[in-house]
This record gives sequence, structure tokens and C-alpha cells, in this order.
Amino acid sequence: MIPRIYDHLEKYLQKNKVTVLYGPRRVGKTTLLTNFLAKTKLTHRLDSGDDVSVREVFSSESFEKIKKYASGYQLIAIDEAQRIPNVGLGLKILVDQTPGIRVVITGSASLNLSYKVGEPLVGRMFTHILYPVSQLELLGQANQLNLESQKQQFLIYGAYPEILEADSDEQKTRTLTEITNSHLFKDIMELKQVKSSKILMDLLKLIAFQIGSEVSLSELASNLDIDKKTVARYLNLFEQAFILYNLRGFSRNLRKEVTKKSKYYFLDNGIRNAVIANFNDLETRNDVGQLWENFLISERLKNQEYQSIHTNNYFWRTWDKKEIDWVEMREGKLFGYEIKWKKDKGSKAKSEWLDTYQEASFQVVNQENYFEFII
Repeated sequence: MIPRIYDHLEKYLQKNKVTVLYGPRRVGKTTLLTNFLAKTKLTHRLDSGDDVSVREVFSSESFEKIKKYASGYQLIAIDEAQRIPNVGLGLKILVDQTPGIRVVITGSASLNLSYKVGEPLVGRMFTHILYPVSQLELLGQANQLNLESQKQQFLIYGAYPEILEADSDEQKTRTLTEITNSHLFKDIMELKQVKSSKILMDLLKLIAFQIGSEVSLSELASNLDIDKKTVARYLNLFEQAFILYNLRGFSRNLRKEVTKKSKYYFLDNGIRNAVIANFNDLETRNDVGQLWENFLISERLKNQEYQSIHTNNYFWRTWDKKEIDWVEMREGKLFGYEIKWKKDKGSKAKSEWLDTYQEASFQVVNQENYFEFII
């Protein structure tokens, strides 16, 4: 078993609160939950949002039905909770009317679940994201040197649990292709806000080739023959479905700074490569820099989530094309990072960044020191 950051789930449970575990499909939320329940001493009940009788109880908004459902248990666990209509109101009744009850729910996409639990459970829930397996988690069973020696595999195939457990590159390719074709858009399509998955895939392909570059909504709209507002809505859906991460530009309104556009990164390199159907070795590719940048940023996001690093993330660019790939604003300070695949490459933007923001720090992240950045 791959150790996961939330394996000791009891640390996150509180009486009369709902613990919400979000994340993409196939990252191991159900496995984590069932493994925890097999070991816990709390009397518990595990159900699924796919169960019609469970949906009936929680969507009923009946105090009597919900209290009866939880009677005799210290912990209620619901997998795929987003399938329950008005689940937030039902859970509010549960935690308000059942003294000492602990509740944990999972959801495959925040775009569906958060709309249903957010407002009713204000002040009553704690949310956590489970990503594809992080380097931080893998340190639980391998040392840094082992992981560094496998970085080509992470750059090409990503870190979904099934991928890390696969016996061959062929099996990894098949699994990623199946996830991308069958599961990637499932939550979005269930909302019936998109008529066809083809246009979603076409948009993702365009984004996949622009990793590390600023994205023009107008250009994407023109290429897809749809309007700009639709492109913006689809990109927002990709964010909420844990497919993409939107990185915005940083500025203190200086004339020389460019901030209107965004950059997009995939939350998993394997999904990015599956979208463009390219699993070739690094030696034969012309996008190694993009793969490296995407890998480091996705791992940094995992690290921020798992180690509770509270920060706002940006990139920084000037009109004369001086650029800092990754900027964090935390603890009242600015931290600039420039990501380089080749160890001997310096930074063209360092002096201008430090001259513009004299209180800021700066670091080049490359193959020699990247572990400090992601761990």
C-alpha cells in the first residue's frame, strides 16, 4: 500500500463537524476511507451516495429520519456524497441534531459537491484535497535518491496510485488513456452544462501545448470556433474538476507588469500526456521543459495543501518578457522561483525582480535542488 497523507483520518475528524475529502476520480479516496474504517475503534456506518435509500434519507430534510439513520453510531461516512440531492442541508441536520457525531464524506469533484455542501455547512465543515500521490507521500517508502532516479517516470506517467502500482509502461499507458477517455469529464458531463466531450478534449489539447505560457481566451475561442465566455466557463469547470490549475499574474499595478492573462497547469503529468497521446521518453521529446515545470508546480501545490502552507500563488512577467515562473505571497513576503530543467541555465529576470521588489527573495529551481521546493 502506498502511504497517503490522510491515512490517519481520525486526526481530521471533529465532533459535530463534517470532514470533506475532495479530489479527482481514481486518486484513492474510497480506498483511504475503507482502510481507515477497517481500523477505527469508532462505531461507524459507511454508505454511498449511489444508494437510493441513503439519498432518500438525506434529501428528505426530515429531522426524525436523519436522527434515526445515525442512531447508535459515533461516525457516519458517505462516499460519493455529491450524488445526494441537497446533501448539505441533510448533513447540517445530522451534525446539529446528533450530539457528538463525526461525519466524513468524499466527493470526486468539488464543482458538484461544493455547491451542495458549502452554504448549508458554513462553520460546520473542514475540507481537504487528496491529489494523485505526492513525492512527500512517497518518501514514506523510498528515499530522495530513489525518487530522483525515477523522475522521468513521474514526468511522463504522473502519479495516480494505479500508475505507481502498474507493472509496465504499456499498462500505465492503457490506464491513463482509460482514465482520460472514460472518467476525466464525467462530473462535468453529469452537470449537463456541456453538450459534447469532444470540445472539452480539444480545449484541453490546446492547453496541454501551452504549459508555462500565458493563455489567450480569444485565441482559444477562435481555434475552437466558440465564444470567449464559453472558453472561460469550460476552463473554470476544468479547475473545479481537479484537471487544471489556473495561475494568475502578480502585479502591484506597475506599468511594466503584465497581469491580464493566466497560465494553466495540469494537476498530473500523466493526464497531460494522455490528452496529447504522447508517452515518449524524454530523450525524444521537445517539451521536456514544460513537463518539468508542470511536475514541479503540481508537486508544490500538493505540498502546500498537505503541509498547510497558506499562500497566494502567481507568476510575474514584464512587457519586455522578463519572467518569474512561480511567485508565492505568504507571511507578508514575496518568494520568487524560476524553474529550469538544465542546471547551468541562469535567470534573466532575477535582477529586475529584486530591483522591483526589494523585500522579495529569489531562487532558481533545477534538478539539483528541486526536492527542497516540492518537499
